[in-house]
Amino acid sequence: MLEYSVTLSSIIDELKLKILYMPEKAGEKGEKIKITNKEVNRPGLPLADYFDHFEETRIQIIGNTEYSYLQIFDEEIVSRKTDKLFASGIPALVIAQGLEVLPEIIASAKKYEVPVLATDASTSSFTAALISSLNVSLATRITLHAVLVDVYGEGVLMLGESGVGKSETAMELLKRGHRLVADDAVEIKRVSDKTLVGSAPALIRHLIELRGIGIVDVRRLFGIGAIKETESIDLIVKLENWDEDKQYDRTGMDDEYHEILGLSKPCVTIPIKPGRNLAIIIEVAAMNSRQRRLGYNAAAELNKRILAGANRSAEDCD
Repeated sequence: MLEYSVTLSSIIDELKLKILYMPEKAGEKGEKIKITNKEVNRPGLPLADYFDHFEETRIQIIGNTEYSYLQIFDEEIVSRKTDKLFASGIPALVIAQGLEVLPEIIASAKKYEVPVLATDASTSSFTAALISSLNVSLATRITLHAVLVDVYGEGVLMLGESGVGKSETAMELLKRGHRLVADDAVEIKRVSDKTLVGSAPALIRHLIELRGIGIVDVRRLFGIGAIKETESIDLIVKLENWDEDKQYDRTGMDDEYHEILGLSKPCVTIPIKPGRNLAIIIEVAAMNSRQRRLGYNAAAELNKRILAGANRSAEDCD
């Protein structure tokens, strides 16, 4: 399994952290330090000399509780406790709530060459923001041959064989006011137990390939409002050439799902043949998908009406 990483410098920039100490070996802003663990830790137990099950690859966060605990002891004991924490090989320590840094912390950090950072944010809000950032940066990911568009706020991932018309459909959707996220290759990350987020590789971002025309820059042609950097995947649309021998769903009673990175997402299969306006069909699919997520299923409602009508007919016969 691949191990992903994010530089400490990018975390510092994103969360606007103050640098209290940065060792020379880490680079000017920590660009040489790689964070590989998406979990974080508040080192209350390690500061109390309990290191069983301690994961030294996690960023450590000191809040008011840990700070107050250290202030109980004299300088020698604080130095011993912070030495043991930094000696374990942690990647960085963050002091939250704008607390004044203890000199023993800086001394131990310099001794073991571990960055010390600070934030004025509360411990809980900073911890949540850091975990959210790490979940995205270190998420399990995959790249699929597909197209991802934002249709009425729904992230629609179009799958299908090369040449089936995914890019042309995306272009028609752009003309109708929707937004492109990625064409041809979509990088998909599993950022939580429920959410998949897609984006375009940097090399082909904002570009669409149209057979017979070539590469088109969507941002320059349609403006900044026609693109989106990332989008959660809410609906998967499989495009395939119409097969006369295949039975396609005509009612929508049966829910279909497609699995990506262990998560199942709602899926519809749309057959293609001359005369079908795919852009309009995908717009309707996106709106219908949102209705279902909100609890309304038109097919199920029709079934209820049919059953109610049948029951009334039976009663009239009686």
